[in-house]
Amino acid sequence: STPRTHAPPPPVPAREFVVYFEWDSTALSSEAQSVIAQAAQYAQSGRAARVVVVGHADTSGSASYNVGLSNRRARTVADALVARGVSGGAISVEGRGENDLARPTADGVREPLNRRATINIRPS
Repeated sequence: STPRTHAPPPPVPAREFVVYFEWDSTALSSEAQSVIAQAAQYAQSGRAARVVVVGHADTSGSASYNVGLSNRRARTVADALVARGVSGGAISVEGRGENDLARPTADGVREPLNRRATINIRPS
């Protein structure tokens, strides 16, 4: 019998996962942990070449503070992905602060949909 060669898994389609945070927090809720687990599993299911984690903040607090907060949120999510087996070398992290609001609001508004980190998984 001829030996069978195993082809690598096909690349996964690009997909985005969204993790939400409490106000002024980088703590991962159980719901956030569940989303991160799904994202990690998805990244590992195919040849995910790039995982881009982008942190966001709402408009409460100063713009400069929110850049730092969004960076910390993105780093927390990236660390959680690595802890679940995603290669740290495939992950890039970015914080956008108050830019790119999911739900546009006036300055100073606590908007839950804007307190988030997105996980974009892109195939090779």
